[in-house]
Amino acid sequence: MQNAARELQEEHVQHQKQKEPEKQPGHQPGKKKNKNLEYIKKNYLLYLFIAPAIILTIIFKYIPMYGAVIAFKDFSPMRGIMGSEWVGLEHFTGFLTSPNFLNIFMNTLKLSSFELLLGFPIPIILALMLNQIRRANAKKNIQLILYAPHFISVVVISGMVFLFLSPTGPINSLITLVTGNSYSFMSDPDAFRSIYIISGIWQGAGWASIIYVAALANVDPQLHDAAKIDGASLLRRIWHIDLPVLKPVMAVLFILAAGGIMAIGFEKAYLLQTSMNIPASEIIPTYVYKLGLQAGDYSFATAVGLFNAVINVFLLVFVNSVVKKLNEGEGLM
Repeated sequence: MQNAARELQEEHVQHQKQKEPEKQPGHQPGKKKNKNLEYIKKNYLLYLFIAPAIILTIIFKYIPMYGAVIAFKDFSPMRGIMGSEWVGLEHFTGFLTSPNFLNIFMNTLKLSSFELLLGFPIPIILALMLNQIRRANAKKNIQLILYAPHFISVVVISGMVFLFLSPTGPINSLITLVTGNSYSFMSDPDAFRSIYIISGIWQGAGWASIIYVAALANVDPQLHDAAKIDGASLLRRIWHIDLPVLKPVMAVLFILAAGGIMAIGFEKAYLLQTSMNIPASEIIPTYVYKLGLQAGDYSFATAVGLFNAVINVFLLVFVNSVVKKLNEGEGLM
């Protein structure tokens, strides 16, 4: 009996030892922390390199978020943010029920949506066309011409638009030569959207094609050679070889573009705005500028800007879910 009891006790002790985790030197928390510190000390230059970007992001992106609270207050610069009276959703209600809300919201949505839908395929087409050019010098010269408008200031672009579309400009000179009458482009609300989108595509399409050109550089030329031997046409080679390579890049860039669909550029819309085309050119960013900086209604302008940001978030989530479904459930974010 004593031997049986001793054997049971020894088995119990061994079982308890097996349950206890072995304290190996490599799994000690203190030593792991020391290894992390050693890694940081060894690669401190990398952390110093990204430190300015982190600091600037915190200063200009995160700290200003505190100011969004004035959207829920009757802000007064004399009383400050904390001393201003809390009004809740009063400014949001005022914006949503204002007579200009639907017009401003639809102008913003239409302008940004059409710019995305019409402008998104153009860089892809340019990249596919550039990829078919075999002469290196000709390809570089064409790329230089396409990229150049990106480096022109928005103010200069707007000035060029006014110059070309003025009643005495070159385009109206051709129209007058053919029809005998000139057309006031910048005074017509119906023409504003086309002018804005076309000028934006001209300025940014070449630069946006760089990423697609870089992606196409990874395509093995032997695939095209083999497809040529099999008798595949140019369009079939593009469809079955080039586009599958571009598909992941297209999906990511589309999500990024759709996420900022309501964050349309303020500068060009404001610079191309005239007293006659305001029914089509007044968008949320220009409305916020006029209310916040010109009229001094900071709380109302902040509420409108916050509403715009919330719409952007919902659009980003929606587009991401759609892209996930199109990519057979493989998320890109």
